[in-house]
Amino acid sequence: MTPSQSQSQSQGVPEARYRVTHVTTYDYTEPVTLCQNVAHLSARPCDRQRSESPVLTITPEPAVLEERVDYFGNPVHYFTIQEAHRRLTVSAEHVVGVRPGLAIDPAATPGWESVRDRLPRDRGAAWLDAYQFAFDSRYVAADRRYADYAAASFAPGRPVLAAALELVHRIHAGFAFDPQATTIATPVLEVFQKRRGVCQDFAHLLQACLRSLGLATRYVSGYLCTVPPPGTLRLVGADATHAWVSLFCGDAGWVELDPTNDQIPGDRHVLLAWGRDYEDVSPLKGVILGGGQHLVKVAVDVVPEVLG
Repeated sequence: MTPSQSQSQSQGVPEARYRVTHVTTYDYTEPVTLCQNVAHLSARPCDRQRSESPVLTITPEPAVLEERVDYFGNPVHYFTIQEAHRRLTVSAEHVVGVRPGLAIDPAATPGWESVRDRLPRDRGAAWLDAYQFAFDSRYVAADRRYADYAAASFAPGRPVLAAALELVHRIHAGFAFDPQATTIATPVLEVFQKRRGVCQDFAHLLQACLRSLGLATRYVSGYLCTVPPPGTLRLVGADATHAWVSLFCGDAGWVELDPTNDQIPGDRHVLLAWGRDYEDVSPLKGVILGGGQHLVKVAVDVVPEVLG
């Protein structure tokens, strides 16, 4: 299937619409005299997604605020605050239309070794772009232990997506979701050994397994629209950022994989940005002068919009 056919089919599928609000508040015990920040808080336009009227509100008002596209093609804001402050609030709000990705038969994808072996050799634009995501990055490095773990799913000649989906299922079944078990600084190897973590950890682990086999993976940052249990009210601010993985499947293109939920992301997954790992697409990061100790609070809402 050609890219144009893929795009036209995706555009023919009804979209789900969400109003996304993401508010981050930093409270400091001492004044901050200067801060410089990078924000990946605008939804990335792509074949299955479009963003309407994104609004970024920052308090105190920045002396410098620039919107650009980063190396990976993600929308990104850079801002500098030069006045002393004890609280920083960054609020992003936008409406996003999302369609499910194009259905792909896992058994019809190329054998995984053929994708691995072709990555270093093919000079086509799609393959060259994908190859940069096959190398080690700050949070994700190849290791024989990850390759050995993945090997149970990657039998010789097995279609790459079929094998990857089995690996996703194994991670989902074999690792416990535990928000208290890790931090952003927890190494993948510790997650692998403890068998506990959160979506970011499981995404990095899946990447480590696939890269250890010589395959190319992207880390995807975004949101997942959650549905409260029957009979309970939806809690405002109770949603959170989410993370998953995109795997390059050769001529079948990129396919997203969510190991936390054991699924291929659909129209409930809102994509913010992609990169080599979390370091490239952190929703908000920066440096400050002063501040003392700080407390950070994050409130996220992903609310379906009902069309009239």
